Amino acid sequence: MEVTDVRVRKIQDEGKMKGIVSVTFDNEFVVHDIKIIEGLNGLFIAMPSRKIGEGDFRDIAHPINSETRSRLQEKIFDAYEKAKLNQDE
Repeated sequence: MEVTDVRVRKIQDEGKMKGIVSVTFDNEFVVHDIKIIEGLNGLFIAMPSRKIGEGDFRDIAHPINSETRSRLQEKIFDAYEKAKLNQDE
């Protein structure tokens, strides 16, 4: 499965959430609302989730293994950095 498109939907300078993206796989399947979050150790991605109880959330879709998560995160961060540069121009 290949990431064929990453669309940065929103960029924020304030707060911990830095952006929201949609990712298309194989030009056939899209996952919306992947969040780019600023954590204690730098940026990370948070997959779309829904609330399942008091303060508990469960991912709706997510990578099965760390290798896939790393590849996905790299593509998202590349698109995010490009979008930030274009926003500043």
